[in-house]
Amino acid sequence: MRINSVKHTTRNLSLSVGAAIAISLTGCGGSNSDTDLKAIDTSAPVEDWVMIWNDEFDGDSIDSSKWSHEVNCSGGGNNEQQCYTDSTDNSFIADGMLNIVAKPAEEGADLPYTSARLRTKYKGDWTYGRFEMRAKLPSGQGSWPAFWMLPTDEVYGTWPKSGEIDILEAVNLGVVDADGNEEKYIHGTLHYGRDWPQNESSGKAYLLPDGANPADDFHTYAIEWQEGEIRWYVDDYLYATQMASEVRYNSDGEASGLIHQGWFSEYFDIATGEKEVHWDASPFDQDFHILLNLAVGGDWPSNVNNLGIDETAFANGQSYIIDYVRVYECSTNPMTGKGCETVRAGYKDEEDALVTGKAPVPSPPSTGVVQELTVFADEANPDWPIWDCCGGTTPSIEMDDDEHGAVVEFVIGSAPTVMGFNTTLLDTPVRFDASPMLTAGALTFDMKIVSAPVDTNSVWKFKIESNSASEAVELDITQDIDGNPLTTGTWQTFSFSMQDLADAGLDLTAIDVIMIFPAWGTGEGAVYRVDNMEFTIDYPELILFEDQANLDWPLWDCCGGSTPVEVIDDEAHGTVAEFSIGETPTVMGFLSAEGIKFDASLLEAVGVIQFEMKVVSGTASDATPWLFKAESNGASQAVELDLSASNEGVTPVTGVWQTYTFNLQDLADAGLDLSAIDVVMIFPSWGAGEGAVYRVDNAKIFNPPPPSLTVFENAENPLWPMWDCCGGSTPTVEVDADTAHGAVAEFQIGETPTVMGFLAEDSAEFDATTLLSNGVIKFDMKVIATPSEDTAWLFKVESLDAATAVELAVETSNEGEPPVTGEWQTYTFDLLTLSDAGLDISAINVVMIFPAWGTGDGAVYRIDNLKITSN
Repeated sequence: MRINSVKHTTRNLSLSVGAAIAISLTGCGGSNSDTDLKAIDTSAPVEDWVMIWNDEFDGDSIDSSKWSHEVNCSGGGNNEQQCYTDSTDNSFIADGMLNIVAKPAEEGADLPYTSARLRTKYKGDWTYGRFEMRAKLPSGQGSWPAFWMLPTDEVYGTWPKSGEIDILEAVNLGVVDADGNEEKYIHGTLHYGRDWPQNESSGKAYLLPDGANPADDFHTYAIEWQEGEIRWYVDDYLYATQMASEVRYNSDGEASGLIHQGWFSEYFDIATGEKEVHWDASPFDQDFHILLNLAVGGDWPSNVNNLGIDETAFANGQSYIIDYVRVYECSTNPMTGKGCETVRAGYKDEEDALVTGKAPVPSPPSTGVVQELTVFADEANPDWPIWDCCGGTTPSIEMDDDEHGAVVEFVIGSAPTVMGFNTTLLDTPVRFDASPMLTAGALTFDMKIVSAPVDTNSVWKFKIESNSASEAVELDITQDIDGNPLTTGTWQTFSFSMQDLADAGLDLTAIDVIMIFPAWGTGEGAVYRVDNMEFTIDYPELILFEDQANLDWPLWDCCGGSTPVEVIDDEAHGTVAEFSIGETPTVMGFLSAEGIKFDASLLEAVGVIQFEMKVVSGTASDATPWLFKAESNGASQAVELDLSASNEGVTPVTGVWQTYTFNLQDLADAGLDLSAIDVVMIFPSWGAGEGAVYRVDNAKIFNPPPPSLTVFENAENPLWPMWDCCGGSTPTVEVDADTAHGAVAEFQIGETPTVMGFLAEDSAEFDATTLLSNGVIKFDMKVIATPSEDTAWLFKVESLDAATAVELAVETSNEGEPPVTGEWQTYTFDLLTLSDAGLDISAINVVMIFPAWGTGDGAVYRIDNLKITSN
């Protein structure tokens, strides 16, 4: 029985999340999609249920030791139109059955109808079990019978935080609309989550076999409730299953997604005092009691079917007739209710009985790495659908002036609405983590008001939400970044800093909706365009040397008396810095001019000091260590490291240009003050450098682009060689007839079942963590020969030496196309989707493309442009 809720609809309430993702067995070989379920086709509950409470309604009156009446005219919080009484006019026993009767009230009553609501609170309270009722339901427009449960003690807070279990509800049964459709649905629903009005519910509607109407005869309605799972039954047919959410954790034990999206709870943790989301059996792990009632009207029945209340349906009373109510305990394990499941095949399949819940998806832990995001610039971002919340329009992409090109146009009509970009419309929302750009990031966009709202007092609004609207910030838009007021017909730029949004209460880790609109209900007539919506950060960058010296950071010999010079090297490097060490011990590098210091603090989590070096002639000893040193605040803080401690882990080789990269985070952790860097040095260890001549180029402190991996593009990557797992063949590099592809990888499968692809050498696994929010695995494939038109082509990725793996059909890629023999086709898989499916993307070491195991005999196919990169 819903309380303070949004209205029901009469359609099936189960949510679809698209094609199920199959998580394969690890290691090479095929997938196993068998589900190990206890498949029992039953016509009655299993024998291990033991009845512990019941009312057969065989007496002369309602048993007050089992039931109490609620007496009120509160309307159930749903604007219901009945007063609940304890009068025998509204509830009584007759012919061995409980009758709950709704009828017109007397003239002048508080509400136009009377009815009854009975409960077992403090007389019958249970955690887990089977709860069953046999009943004939009332009919008519405005009727709303319910068999349901509420928590006896609100352990997790007031409704709905402590939960509600609706075993059975129905509205307006037997009503025939203008199109001849008869209302016959019953509903099973859970309520849970945050405080109203941010409460959530999930459930499923069901039609009885052969078009039967529940108001025409008696039927048995039940749930089986165990720890973490509740199942709904009609006449012992299991039609709906709901479960607690199952959280996915990454290799560091951090919540990074949901394996199953079910129910959840939110309450204050006793130990920390913080409000926390819990993805466990709560709130459905406490004592609940039973309620039986018949409401008249209310927000749900009055707004569906023929609307309102049909007075004629209640003129002579409308009866909800209950034969019995029974409660069973699972004798196998009463403490959890597990072990007595009355189930059938398919009861945990989303296409069948399993209901998707409304639990918020835990945001993957922040990588600490800033990634900029383009929500819209010249074209739509498929991860951020353009959106009209409530006005019924479809925003369009239009051509504007030469500077802006393609832009989004929003048009507001008479219906109140908000508009913008909403990633929660996707089955798997791509929430944006802006927390690493807290101190220097901003959301900027261009807007042109084509025509202003009819309401001249309308105020333009900017609103941003995170984590499914659990946090939101709404601000007025009054002027652009130059301080100009809003002007019709002119493009203007607006910017909101991450710091300001966080200070206003926004959770930056999971941004999922961005809106721009005239204030609610005042926007009619507005036409406006948006472009260049981006999350950006203005990173500092210091070029120490790149083709020429930086006069603010001159080449420097500390103590040897030499003057470093600029010389010409190879074509790729051009002008470089050359340092020469004589007899006098010294260190060399780049020393800032007086009073100049570089503040790299904004780069701490993402930045590097990087340079290339070539030793022209060596030192007196080949064993001399080469060092890197950075200082700040006049040498008050300094960090010195061996060059082999760089990210590349290499030592200098005479005559070879080599790259060295040091993470600023590591330098800060070692004690360097990044806010005032004033010396960067590269040198042989003190006193051991005589005779050394070396050159440095492309020395800079900056935020490097995100990592990427090219597995195959025109040539085989020696660290990621082509691979035949089990067939004994050797994949080859061939030149394709298509000049756009050139050299490609070719795989051929014989009689022996196998999988094929690319296998990383030891320690060459790829860490794609920083690409999680916008990264992809992308490749081109052309099938030359296929053994069967029905062959399933699969894509599989493994990590951590097959500790985690995900296998998908290639047509589930972003392009959604199956292979066509003789044609090159592109396939793209989002890293976020793979991560949510269970792949640990921190150590990817196998990428496979192949026909399903054992079906590939005769297949010949080619792969090109296989990359893991940002989208």
